[in-house]
Amino acid sequence: MLETVLRQGILGEDDTGEESPKNLKIPSRRPSIVCENCLYSLHRDMRARAFHILEPKGTVDMLIVFLEEKSEGSHPLLESAGVTTNRITPFLGKWKGHSITKRSGVYGSTISEADTVVLHEMNDNGQLIQDATSTTDPANVTTNVRWTGTVSDNLVTFDGGYQMILLPGGMYMGSPCDISKSVAQWKSFHLEFCWLETPDKRQRLVRTFDIEGLAVSSTYFYETKL
Repeated sequence: MLETVLRQGILGEDDTGEESPKNLKIPSRRPSIVCENCLYSLHRDMRARAFHILEPKGTVDMLIVFLEEKSEGSHPLLESAGVTTNRITPFLGKWKGHSITKRSGVYGSTISEADTVVLHEMNDNGQLIQDATSTTDPANVTTNVRWTGTVSDNLVTFDGGYQMILLPGGMYMGSPCDISKSVAQWKSFHLEFCWLETPDKRQRLVRTFDIEGLAVSSTYFYETKL
C-alpha cells in the first residue's frame, strides 16, 4: 500500500466497521490516489477533465471524465458507452508532435522540450505495437521505447504491467495495472490522459509520480497524424 498519496480520506474502503448502503463511498483512513488531468479543446471553448481514482491497494477503482463547454446551448455529448465500435482504430498510425515537460520544485523546477514520434500499429498476431521516440531539445538526445500490448475489447494491456483504457469520445486513459508493484520495485509510475478531438490531431497529458506517490512532473504532448 502507498504510504504517501495525493489525497487521503476519500473514496476508500469502509474501515469503520459499520454497515452502509451498497456502492456508497465513504471517508476512509486508508489512502487512495486521485489524479486530475485537464485538456482544453483546440477548436471550441470546451475542455475535458479526466480523473484517475485508484483504490488503496494501487489498482484502478474508477475513471471519470467531464466534458464541459462555455455555452448557453445544449450540453456536449460523448459517444454512448453502449456503442461497440472499435475504439482502437482512430489511434492507429504514426503521430508526430512536440512535448513540454515541467518538473516540480522537488526536482529542480525545470522545463524541457522534445520532438516526438509515436507509432501505433497492429501486428500479425493481433497485438498492439507502440513505438515511441523522443528527441530532446537542445541536447539532441534520442530515446526509444517499444511496447507490445494485448487488446481485449476496450482494454490494452502492455507487457510490463501498463494498461490503456479506451473511452468514448476519442479518449483513452493509461495507468499501471498495479501501482503497488511499481512502488515495491522502487520504480516511478505515470498516469496518462489522451484526447483525440479530430481524426488527425490529439493532445496528451502525462503525470509522473515518484515511489512515494508525489507528483514530480507533467508532460503535455500535441501531435498530428501523418
